[in-house]
Amino acid sequence: MSDISAPPPKGRKGWRVPVTLLVAGLAVSIAAWIYLGNGAQATSCPVQRAQAQVLDEAATGQLAALMGTGEGRGYADMKFKDAGGADVTIADFEGKALLVNFWASWCIPCRAEMPALDAIATQYNSDRFMVLPINLDIGAGGLEKAQAFLDEGQFEALPLYADPSFAAFERLKREAVAVGLPATLLLDPEGCELAVLQGPAEWESADGRAVVDALIGLRG
Repeated sequence: MSDISAPPPKGRKGWRVPVTLLVAGLAVSIAAWIYLGNGAQATSCPVQRAQAQVLDEAATGQLAALMGTGEGRGYADMKFKDAGGADVTIADFEGKALLVNFWASWCIPCRAEMPALDAIATQYNSDRFMVLPINLDIGAGGLEKAQAFLDEGQFEALPLYADPSFAAFERLKREAVAVGLPATLLLDPEGCELAVLQGPAEWESADGRAVVDALIGLRG
């Protein structure tokens, strides 16, 4: 019977496996760093618990599922495309509080939510606030499907922005911010997360307007 307490044999063979594991672990770390390189770190923004609490307290009734966060996650560098295919980031909207809604034309709850978002955008979009929809129809013809849906619904206040790579939403999943569609982020004018809503909501309601008013009012 072998002695399980005996030290491992010395020499190259004795530590070949640990070195292999070390190299493999390093490769995984490098791959993860590259994969996450386009994403902001979880603490890229200051913690804003007071602001998050304001939104949390405003979120009642139809918006009761919205949760104030303000934990320091930032999305200024989050990439997506405009209707012409040009690169855009959240930082391009700096200075505006944002209601960022992730949707897809194949998502039934997303489709049902769009009229209310269009109404809120029509009422509130300004130099201080914007409803920013980001479509996630992937594959060939994704942009065309999204634009056709917006045109059919005559959602004139909702411009087409899209992430056909799905990378932006995968980032939310990695950071445990969202798991499915629709999903909504409330961001401050620097692109810092203040609140998260998983699932649809009736934004065109007194409850929805109360949340939007509270978001805009955070900057006076």
